[in-house]
Amino acid sequence: MERHLDQELKELNKDILKMGCYAEEAIYRSIEALKNRDEDLARSVISNDGNIDKLELDIDERCIDLIARYQPMAKDLRFITTGMKLNAELERIADIAVDIAQRVVELADKPLLKPLVDIPKLTAIAQNMVKMAVDSFIKGDVELARQVILSDNEADKLRNLISKELVEDYMVKDPLSAPRAVQLLLITRFLERICDHTTNIAEDVIYMVQAEVVKHHPEKLK
Repeated sequence: MERHLDQELKELNKDILKMGCYAEEAIYRSIEALKNRDEDLARSVISNDGNIDKLELDIDERCIDLIARYQPMAKDLRFITTGMKLNAELERIADIAVDIAQRVVELADKPLLKPLVDIPKLTAIAQNMVKMAVDSFIKGDVELARQVILSDNEADKLRNLISKELVEDYMVKDPLSAPRAVQLLLITRFLERICDHTTNIAEDVIYMVQAEVVKHHPEKLK
């Protein structure tokens, strides 16, 4: 017979999955706005952040309520507390998408400094990491969580490549390009930070499932 708590944990799963979808969509829309220099789309990302903030508070309240009513132990408690952490990380990711959108607003009336090739690639990595991180939580999948953590190295390398090109090929050679280059540098850094937050989620999932701390211990991922 299914416990009442089990049903409520399923509802929590649904809310967190919704939060993950919101975060992914915010990332996608902010970069689409950049690619098309679409100020209206960028502003819609900014204005929708209030809905994401509300969902974050709702999920937190649900988690606190579950702990207060059921006083869960062991695996159930780790699941709920990890859900709270994941909820906070996803809200931060959505906030970073807003930061990107704000940079797009600054660039909207200016021609692109260069064709956007690597930034969309980094965006795709970030979006995939968010999806995998949320899926690893929903499924309790440690191997998927490990893939998220290992993907962060690829994101870091691409971030470094983009930054090097913007500085050496544009800012150094043409100081007048600096204002636009700085905005792209910031966007690149924001995308890399999203990847860092997904890594945090994956580390928490591994702890939730195996009670194993892998943060600061990369050797445990082998």
